[in-house]
Amino acid sequence: MKHKVPAFLIIIFSFFQPLSAISLQVASPDGKYLAIAGTNAEGLLQYQVFYAGRNIIQPSSIGFLLTNGTFVGKNMDIMARSYSTTDTTWTPVYGDRSKYRDHFNQLRITLQDRSGYLLELIFRAYDEGIAFRYHITANPYGKELFIHKEMTEFSLPEGATALVTYSAQGQYVKMPVGKIIHPAERPLVIREDNGIFLALGEAGGADYARMRLMASSGKKNTLVSSLAGDVILPVPGSTPWRFIMAGEKAGELVEHTYLLLNLNEPCMLDDVSWIEPGKVIREVTLTTQGGKACVDFAAAHNLQFVEYDAGWYGPEYSDSSDATTVTPDPQRSLGPLDLKEVIRYGKEKGIGIILYVNRRALERQLDTLLPLYESWGVRGVKYGFVRTGPQAWTAWLHEAIRKAAVHHLMVDVHDEYRPTGYSRTFPNFMTCEGVRGDEESPDNTHTLITMFTRTIAGPADNTICYYSKRVEEKMGSHASQLAKAVCIYSPWQFLYWYDRPAGSPGSKPGGENTIGKEPELTFFDQVPATWDETRVLESDIGKYGTVARRHGEEWFVGAINGDQPHTVKFPLSFLKKEGKYTATIFSDNPSVPTRTHVKIETKILDHQSTFTYPLKPNNGLAIIIKPEKNK
Repeated sequence: MKHKVPAFLIIIFSFFQPLSAISLQVASPDGKYLAIAGTNAEGLLQYQVFYAGRNIIQPSSIGFLLTNGTFVGKNMDIMARSYSTTDTTWTPVYGDRSKYRDHFNQLRITLQDRSGYLLELIFRAYDEGIAFRYHITANPYGKELFIHKEMTEFSLPEGATALVTYSAQGQYVKMPVGKIIHPAERPLVIREDNGIFLALGEAGGADYARMRLMASSGKKNTLVSSLAGDVILPVPGSTPWRFIMAGEKAGELVEHTYLLLNLNEPCMLDDVSWIEPGKVIREVTLTTQGGKACVDFAAAHNLQFVEYDAGWYGPEYSDSSDATTVTPDPQRSLGPLDLKEVIRYGKEKGIGIILYVNRRALERQLDTLLPLYESWGVRGVKYGFVRTGPQAWTAWLHEAIRKAAVHHLMVDVHDEYRPTGYSRTFPNFMTCEGVRGDEESPDNTHTLITMFTRTIAGPADNTICYYSKRVEEKMGSHASQLAKAVCIYSPWQFLYWYDRPAGSPGSKPGGENTIGKEPELTFFDQVPATWDETRVLESDIGKYGTVARRHGEEWFVGAINGDQPHTVKFPLSFLKKEGKYTATIFSDNPSVPTRTHVKIETKILDHQSTFTYPLKPNNGLAIIIKPEKNK
């Protein structure tokens, strides 16, 4: 439903200078965000953003440099302006909530360049943040616009610092925004001196060069968008959205990640009955025996999928490997592998098979592989080491996701890609990496950075491991591994990444990477992969984080702390007022006589309770809270 914004939201405030020539503004429905756009005394297009009365984005330029050297963003005449409000609610196929509200006030400004370029600046003000994009309406020189640089700025107050990584799976480093001399990954999380946390990023980037952010060479405390190559934009056509989210705490940014989904088109699939979220175990031996052992384990432990990883069709980096064949790489597997028999066996047990395919085979064989895998009964494909960044590869990847949907195949994207909300439009796009996950052995401190930076972009395939030595040597603790299944959202949640079940080749009771019978595995058995409600209960980036998620009537809580002791403490007011709840608590305790040293205890709680639990450094906590049934 659309209607006019109340007049008090569209008043032009003359005191918001230096946007002095014409200044138009739009506020969020709750009035907390305010975006102002217009031109300055030099004729440059600019905007600024206020949050809770504070100027979080100071006057910042917007515009394009075209490949012919023309700058579009100066000396433009405002031809028209319009306001509208949208307030709808939509139900996802899956998500970290069962429903999402899409509520915003919108300002649309039509501008004419004196060379004849006609464009619209579209600003949306949500309670969750500000988003804007360019819509090119007319190009006097042709049907395409050739963009060399996008000159979008984000000018920040003095003293702002950012958590920076230069690759999607890289390590984060804290630094002043003026020191970001190379393009940094998005979303970029910034803390201003006033204590406000910001997240800057993009949404709806399915056919455009990836945007990263770096320090402006000519303007202090200012970041500028850095595209991964030139862009050819059809006219009429729109750029991806650029968004600014803010919060008093970092956890508020994570609670509002659905903003990116709202900035994408609704689901385009008529039939979504075949799309299934769930938990996944990786088959590491590339054998029939190993696959059947994983299927049996998955069926017994409430997992939904088994993934055959790299090497099942030959060396993944070789252009001669044929992904239409089942020819295990001898460097990874002694075989034998009857993949069709494993698929049949899995179907019999209600377990789906996912296949990893490296981009070398995908780029050559995609249109052959997808219908073939559908005919085999494969449920999904993990696209390996896809190329990212330039417009051509962005477009290729999203087309490959759309093509997979035609053949009822779900997709997990591997390595350097980071999402921009496309899973709303094509929900067969389940998850992706683009995260410094357990393959990189991050310690708890780094995981606590990941939780409040990378996860803002969307699902993260963190590849949780459990029995590997790296857990105790580098990665904190076993209880913190359990907690990651709640703290890091992924509709396909990979568990036991380096582990193999009993009956798999090379497994032995009590051996490293052999899944045992430790009682706390019941947490992985019970934890869902998708949710009806999400709350961040505690957040201090790099120090501690506690996340609660509801599935039906049950709540699951994950808590992780860094290298300092921390007492987890939160009220249980989110529980229903009626009745009691049983909390099953999984914590680290070296006195427990198992190889994982996880203690299990129960407490009776209600909505008036406050939960308190002390953690030693680099520990974690996982909790299942269930309503007590009337006897």
